[in-house]
Amino acid sequence: MSAEAADREAATSSRPCTPPQTSWFEFVLEEALLEQHLQKPSPDPPPVQLIVQFLEQASKPSVNEQNQVQPPPDNKRNRILKLLALKVAAHLKWDLDVLEKSLSVPVLNMLLNELLCISKVPPGTKHVDVDLSSLPPTTAMAILLYNRWAIRTIVQSSFPVKQVKPGPPQLNVMNQIQQEKELTENILKVLKEQAADSILVLEGALKLNKDLYVHTIRTLDLLAMEPGMVNGETESSTAGLKISAEEIQCQVCYDLGAIYFQQGSTNAAVHEKAKEKFFKTKELIAKNGSSSLHFTIDEERLAGYCQACEVLTSSSDDASQQATPYSQIHSCMKSGKYQDLVKIFLEDNLTLSLPEQFRQSVLRELFQKAQQGNDALDEVCFKVCVCNTVCDVLQGRIIDIQFCQLFLKPSKEKIDFLLEVCSGSINLENASEELKRKMAAFLKNLCLGMEDLQFVFMISSHELFIKLLKDDERKLLIDQMRKRSPRINLCTKPVTSFYDIPASASVNIGQLEHQLILSVDPWRIRQILIELHGMTSERQFWTISNKWEVPNVYGNVILGIKDSLTRDLVYILMAKGLHCCAIKDFVHAKQLFAACLELVTEFSPKLRQVMLNEMLLLDIYTHEAGAGVSGERPPSDLISRVRGYLEMRVPDIPLRQVIAEECVAFLLNWCENEYLTMQVPLPLVQTNPYVKLGQLLAATCKELPGPKESRRTAKDLWEVVVQICSVSNQHKRGNDGRVSLIKHRESTLGIMYSSWKYVFFLPLQEPLVLTTILSLFVKLHNVREDIVNDIAAEHISIWPSSIPNLQSVDFEAVAITVKELVSYALTINANNHFWLIIQADIYFATNQYSAALHYYLQAGAVCSDFFNKMVPPDVYTDQVIKRMIKCCSLLNCHTQVAILCQFLREVDYKTAFKALQEQNSHDAMDSYYEYIWDVTILEYLTYLHHKRGETDKRQIAIKAIGQTELNASNPEEVLQLAAQRRKKKFLQAMAKLYF
Repeated sequence: MSAEAADREAATSSRPCTPPQTSWFEFVLEEALLEQHLQKPSPDPPPVQLIVQFLEQASKPSVNEQNQVQPPPDNKRNRILKLLALKVAAHLKWDLDVLEKSLSVPVLNMLLNELLCISKVPPGTKHVDVDLSSLPPTTAMAILLYNRWAIRTIVQSSFPVKQVKPGPPQLNVMNQIQQEKELTENILKVLKEQAADSILVLEGALKLNKDLYVHTIRTLDLLAMEPGMVNGETESSTAGLKISAEEIQCQVCYDLGAIYFQQGSTNAAVHEKAKEKFFKTKELIAKNGSSSLHFTIDEERLAGYCQACEVLTSSSDDASQQATPYSQIHSCMKSGKYQDLVKIFLEDNLTLSLPEQFRQSVLRELFQKAQQGNDALDEVCFKVCVCNTVCDVLQGRIIDIQFCQLFLKPSKEKIDFLLEVCSGSINLENASEELKRKMAAFLKNLCLGMEDLQFVFMISSHELFIKLLKDDERKLLIDQMRKRSPRINLCTKPVTSFYDIPASASVNIGQLEHQLILSVDPWRIRQILIELHGMTSERQFWTISNKWEVPNVYGNVILGIKDSLTRDLVYILMAKGLHCCAIKDFVHAKQLFAACLELVTEFSPKLRQVMLNEMLLLDIYTHEAGAGVSGERPPSDLISRVRGYLEMRVPDIPLRQVIAEECVAFLLNWCENEYLTMQVPLPLVQTNPYVKLGQLLAATCKELPGPKESRRTAKDLWEVVVQICSVSNQHKRGNDGRVSLIKHRESTLGIMYSSWKYVFFLPLQEPLVLTTILSLFVKLHNVREDIVNDIAAEHISIWPSSIPNLQSVDFEAVAITVKELVSYALTINANNHFWLIIQADIYFATNQYSAALHYYLQAGAVCSDFFNKMVPPDVYTDQVIKRMIKCCSLLNCHTQVAILCQFLREVDYKTAFKALQEQNSHDAMDSYYEYIWDVTILEYLTYLHHKRGETDKRQIAIKAIGQTELNASNPEEVLQLAAQRRKKKFLQAMAKLYF
């Protein structure tokens, strides 16, 4: 040791509380200078930064004479530095809010550990094992401070942190940041492991009913002057800053509530505890006031916690919890009552109690659910978006882009709902002029942004629009619309009073055109057209709306009518009738078609037959949407008319393909198999491809329920489908550009469908027919040479197992057809387990394993009352179980694999054991052991966990194997009952996971 070092050591040993005699230490460590610094109004650097400086100096490693780095020495200099850091914290009254904002986790951890040390808490002692009531007040308070900080740090680490944009890269700075990050992560890991102990310590503190004391600068000075001080240990008194028992309970309750709330994301029951603590905190603040010498609580954050707890712990049966909109919205989202949700948003547009951010978060959640495949939510998303948009308009905010996207394709229903929301969101009698101006501007801009004038009429003739916009504003809007579309003139008054308008002829024409577009009364349409033709003979009034569409095959005939009034009337009546039919307004469609039929009967037999055909199609639609839904058979007259249409031989009649499709589908859906197979005329079969297809399908379905499945008719249908699906260069296109149905010269069946994909999407609803077509295409899909995973289907054995010329079949199109067919079939009956298995097999074949598991489980659920009954063995075959096993394996759910291996007729121990050996499993692992009933697998689990030293998991396996109902000596009935009970619980747990 050098002489100077010896002098410094001697000086240090002779003066216990005096630092080494250097100019730097004279500035920083002298007690008077420190106290003077802390007494400044705005000390520089801030007091909290002195803690960092002192602790950094105290924790600097030393270098010995051999230049080896050693831990910081436990000498008097470093102890004084640590003491000074504690004094700065005492000056700040140990306010954790201040300390946490300014100090990093490692620094604050070091500071609080020093506090524990100086407060005589033995190092290595578990705080949970210490009786706080028996400790000195300062020692108990030090333990509370440490455990409160531990809990607060865990909670804070769960919040997202905005990443600071880094500056220019500097190697030494980056290394320092990385070291601090790693150190912080290590400390957090230890704190989380000890979280349960910290919670117990704080829960124990709530039982203390006495005041505690925290160290001040004076008590720390007393500790430093005691001659028996050894690394901070001293016999100090209870002197210090007094913290009342109510203050302690308040801060501990708040911190416990925060950690319970954070844990509630994985355990909903814990939210009840959080609610209890937060409401206790609220009571204590109300009783004692929010001011405190020792701590502060963010009351706005506390109110938010309380409100969230009320929502998360509310039950649908508890009427008292439904008082707030938040609780009601949470309940609606949870129970799927989305119409009630829309009602809440609509009502809130008047009160404006929900914050904008909350409204947007609910809408985002709805959009996410809709994107996950719930198509029914699309309408709900639109309605909530409209409510939010109108709320934004009233509060002067910018309209969200989502509203603009949803209104790219407006419809009558959308406009109606928008007007309903606007009307319900403003009380015109009490609303301010500013609110009225905002709503009027919104509706006005909405009109200017629309291209379809029919929707503009709907808005401009609405009562709210007329009340909000003055006469001159409406006239200005009409002028702007005229410039955009000069041949249309909008009315400026409600429809009911347009006769009272003293206006020019052009305005009257515009009003009549408006009426013509909106009217569905045939007599009124005729009267309006007579008036319009009396005003001008230069206009073609069937062109005023681009929504009036008539098929080309009809349009050519109608536009050939010479009389302009008759031409307009026939065209408009048919266009409106077709539109009403498309929107399922069958009453008005029948009136319009009947009027059109009466009109054309006078001069055109060709158009008369066209209208009879369209009325037949309308009657089919009406029956299917009405009595047919309940299974009531159609009247014999309708069946006769359908047969008559198919057998019709009137030349030069324009025919729509959809009518032939609907007629054949109608006969198949109502099982008119006798007619299709035995009574249909032979020339009709040879000339009408739809009838041929219907005959083959009917013949195949007719023989399926018999005692012995006949393969002759199935083979005929198979050959036709194979020919349809074969690639051919002899396709012929019609005038409309579509591939048409043509007759193949070399075909012995006399038929060749080149638009085969369209043909097989007849509007079929009969399950047996759909099953037959599905099984046929599935079999065709499976005969492919390079197929890896077959798809299973009912009645698949009736089809041939090979094709002579595989290369000619368009298998890619076949695969697409299978997917679309099964999707269509599931819209008809979503609970057909055979169709669900096909859908699952398709997802399995395309490596979508999670979706495949969803449909495999759904197939089992629908035929077993959600697994409360045994799943039929023809549903969960060994092949299905093996595919479920493979799905779970590829999803790294290895415990599920082992359990499913028990479902096979012969337990696959090899696969089960191999799966259990995997340690990187993404499922619940040992939580699934209760579902295992095979003793061999449980014994292997016990051995495996013993080998790995996993004592807890081994005990779970031993507990499972020790259940009396699994005893091998039990009767077979008992063992089967035990297995069935575990199957049920496991499949229900899987369903909740994948549904």
